Amino acid sequence: MAKPVPLSRSGAPVRVSFEFFPPKTPEMEANLWEAAKRLEPLDPDFVSVTYGAGGSTRERTHATVARLVRETTMKPAAHLTCVGASREEIRETLAAYHGAGVRHIVALRGDPPTALDAPYEAHPEGYRATADLVADAKEIGNFEVSVGTYPEKHPQSPTLLHDIDVLKRKVGAGADRAITQFFFDNSAYFRFLDVAAAAGIAIPIVPGIFPVQNFKQTANFARRAGASVPRWLAERFDGLEDDPATRRLVAAAVCAEQVIDLIDHGVEELHFYTMNRADLVFAICHLIGLRARQRVAAAAE
Repeated sequence: MAKPVPLSRSGAPVRVSFEFFPPKTPEMEANLWEAAKRLEPLDPDFVSVTYGAGGSTRERTHATVARLVRETTMKPAAHLTCVGASREEIRETLAAYHGAGVRHIVALRGDPPTALDAPYEAHPEGYRATADLVADAKEIGNFEVSVGTYPEKHPQSPTLLHDIDVLKRKVGAGADRAITQFFFDNSAYFRFLDVAAAAGIAIPIVPGIFPVQNFKQTANFARRAGASVPRWLAERFDGLEDDPATRRLVAAAVCAEQVIDLIDHGVEELHFYTMNRADLVFAICHLIGLRARQRVAAAAE
């Protein structure tokens, strides 16, 4: 019996990457490594580790990334932000990551430590824009560099075209890939691709996928992040506040529908925001045909 393989419209295998956040407590650390070990057999292209607002988790991020290098076969990408540090401090961090074996950076402007919607204020001796961080990452370690972008416009951006101009500057500085903020309306992503292509942006723009663990929390986060929440999505979870088992089944179905539609429209790479939980992400990857390495090997015996 042929093994299912996730194929894009072009016939190429679909590639995935996973995002984690650094743990604050021993319990959260155990959850992270349980999730990492669960997802490792899916052979992701890379896994990224986030920074807290204002660079508040810098040391924990570095420790998590270094452990991923030492103890897993996955290739970690370390998030770096422009806020809360001087240019020299970030250049030292880039050099330290390179020394630890990291070759991929996710370069972001970052959120101020005060609030997600607070205006960005550059460090007095820091980067004025993300493109400058991208250029330094290329200069210091010739890192592969991913950057962020917002298919429905950054909450603080005046227009979508302004966001496109910002992305063009990042590409001009050497960005290799853009990863989007999560979204639930695929049409918004496809429109963004069209606008980016018309502006001459040719790097891959990878959709960020957020499996819904808790709809109310997700909806609140989406509003702060500038991601729309379609009415149909709210209706899918209506009445399930006290029914976590059914909620998980609905969440898997909703997310699988989204990624299958993306794949049917030619998407070849997906980036999952895991929230350090593996089961829902693993199930969705299984539904689109991705198989864990050891299971495939066992089936062939």
